[in-house]
Amino acid sequence: MDEKPVKGILHWPKGERPRERLLEEGPESLTEAQLLAILLRVGRHKTSAVGVGRDLLKRVGGLQGLANRSVRELCAVPGIGPAKVAQIMAAIELGKRVLATPLTKGTVIANSQTVFEHYYPLLRDLRREVFKVILLDAKHAVIREKTVSEGSLTSSLVHPREVFNGAVRESAAAVIFLHNHPSGDPKPSKEDRALTARLQDAGDILGVQVLDHVIIGDGRYVSFADEGWMSPSSLSRRSLR
Repeated sequence: MDEKPVKGILHWPKGERPRERLLEEGPESLTEAQLLAILLRVGRHKTSAVGVGRDLLKRVGGLQGLANRSVRELCAVPGIGPAKVAQIMAAIELGKRVLATPLTKGTVIANSQTVFEHYYPLLRDLRREVFKVILLDAKHAVIREKTVSEGSLTSSLVHPREVFNGAVRESAAAVIFLHNHPSGDPKPSKEDRALTARLQDAGDILGVQVLDHVIIGDGRYVSFADEGWMSPSSLSRRSLR
């Protein structure tokens, strides 16, 4: 009953049309392919929007795969063009933002769990590493966040100048670093440890306390502060616990 290969959705009985069914019975009553059909709106020759949605999910490996695919990869699927890709990606991003715990200006970050709960939904599906810095005031309330680098994290890409220029400009008292591991394993690499130490040294010189470096993996994270890996010079002022 999901797919009508010849007739378009508009010719289906009203109770079987995804949009009408969603309005009558709620979104939970629809399959993933039917939900996608509402975003896609139309199908392709001899295949309904539901059929296109089902084919798309099969090709990319389900919803998780859908969130991981690039524009080019999605456009390669028959019946999926740039406009439909934009609609799908917009819906996925909205879902991520709904799931993310609000981390607005003035939010006090009391521990690493707060960082994880906000950023995990936003970073979990990315296939590239993203390094961010959260700027905090003296009470550890958020001033703002900044994306420093995207791609493989190296000392050349994550330079102290780029990391701390916002902190100096905003008169931040402290910062928290975070980045994701697309592999899903949050265990820090030697490069992660070396980078953290280098940035801590820079923070000490500038008088900006480095509270933590949180690495986010698949459903879990590692906090340098929680593990006791932050240098005593930073922790002696006021640690993040």
